[in-house]
Amino acid sequence: MTPANLFADAAPPPEGERFEALLSHKGLLVERIVSSSKIASQEYVQEQDEWVVLLQGEALLQVDGESVQLKSGDYLFIPSRTPHTVLSVSDGALWLAVHLHSR
Repeated sequence: MTPANLFADAAPPPEGERFEALLSHKGLLVERIVSSSKIASQEYVQEQDEWVVLLQGEALLQVDGESVQLKSGDYLFIPSRTPHTVLSVSDGALWLAVHLHSR
């Protein structure tokens, strides 16, 4: 078995975000997100719970109407059906998101 590295090939896209599934298993999805500073703020309202950690960079989110500032190492639990938007993010911000789907 060959290990993978979260920081390998982590150059940001020219704009937007790149989502890469790292593990999908029994209602669990783990994905790596690499962000460009040129993002279009889009509101998400997901059916699954999400736990996210910002591994590197900084970000400003709006979660259920509240501003939330994140820096490297900060993590956040977002319950299902909670509106959330990434308002701004540093170039090359690296996230790990864990989605918990009900079965």
